[in-house]
Amino acid sequence: MVVDASVAACWAFRDEDHPHADLALARLRSGEALVPAWWWFEVRNILVVNERRGRITEAETAVFLRDLARLPITIDRAPESGEILRLARAHRLSVYDAAYLELAQRNRVDLATLDADLIRAARAEAVPLIETRA
Repeated sequence: MVVDASVAACWAFRDEDHPHADLALARLRSGEALVPAWWWFEVRNILVVNERRGRITEAETAVFLRDLARLPITIDRAPESGEILRLARAHRLSVYDAAYLELAQRNRVDLATLDADLIRAARAEAVPLIETRA
């Protein structure tokens, strides 16, 4: 599966809980995930911004990053630029979000995201999503 930063953010903050993020974490405990190269920066930016807002401490950030590093997450460094641009244009996504979609599509794996625009685009592209059934 591909895991975007919105899902990782749920894992980081006690006051955020989402069944799709929980399901992705459960699947990650017995499988593996792929992320685009900037995911590393995106997750850390979310943490630092939320330190400034008082939602998390530096110590909690350090513990979360330590635990995150233990998960089987592989950074993809070979995106298909043309396909990312096509997806961004076709679905009015940021290039960053389109890269998550391209990565899941290219590897024929599920996408774990909480981003509504990315969910809509994944459905339009027939990319399976990590989601609970109501």
